[in-house]
Amino acid sequence: MTWIAKLSRDAPVLIAGPTASGKSALALELAARDGRRIVNADALQVYGCWRLLTARPSVADEAAAPHLLYGHVGRDQPYSVGHWLRELREVLDQPVVIVGGTGLYFLALTEGLAEVPEIPAEVRAAGDALRAADLPAMVAALDAATARRIDLANPARVQRAWEVLQATGRGLAAWQADTPAPLIPRAKAEAVVLRPDVAWLNARIDRRFDQMMDQGALEEARAEAPFWQPERPSARAIGAPELIAHLRGDLTRAQAIAAAKLASRQYAKRQRTWMRNRMRDWTALALP
Repeated sequence: MTWIAKLSRDAPVLIAGPTASGKSALALELAARDGRRIVNADALQVYGCWRLLTARPSVADEAAAPHLLYGHVGRDQPYSVGHWLRELREVLDQPVVIVGGTGLYFLALTEGLAEVPEIPAEVRAAGDALRAADLPAMVAALDAATARRIDLANPARVQRAWEVLQATGRGLAAWQADTPAPLIPRAKAEAVVLRPDVAWLNARIDRRFDQMMDQGALEEARAEAPFWQPERPSARAIGAPELIAHLRGDLTRAQAIAAAKLASRQYAKRQRTWMRNRMRDWTALALP
């Protein structure tokens, strides 16, 4: 692509975009041009239990260029944007292209991340219970500064803020006020965000899921079924809940596929909205 020819051969390159927009192929092209290592910035592609359903690069693609931070986390292993940043820091000694669809990873990378201590397991368990039983009480317990800053309609954000306050005695907003300098400031990176046509992208999503099924996605879900716990972050792989439901007899195969495609399209819409609002200073690349 002509835009790739314009990119620096030395600065870190960041490629963001919604699911199925072709990010991985572009990263491979850039890696081949510059000898870069490809680094994952997708919160689901870190899990070793999924390859097909998270659209991790294929074995052949991984052989074509070094790929880092893919498939290295266990299904039940705690992993957060903080873990990702710490691992990323160790691989920036060589030229990289960082590619993925998790906007929060890129935000933390280019704007910094508050160094909040790890949340104890007992606090997390209490948060899970309170969120399920009485989310308004969880909201009411937040400190005023944090409540003004976060999206109170997002239960996961509310729970995270509640847990931080309970574990540290300090509100999330206060921790964020002490955010250290970013690992890669936006001004020091070539940052590209893909802006696909919606109809084009939706058609790609549907085709890709059909391909996943042909390649063995149902067998991948079957292998994971004995370990399935829907509350785990690893269980958020798009299509996994639907295929597990099919394997348990709750959905027909056709229903599971239709539901998984719908979930993928909805996820892509959320990604597009987030990236449109939070990546306004990135170079936008219209597709197709």
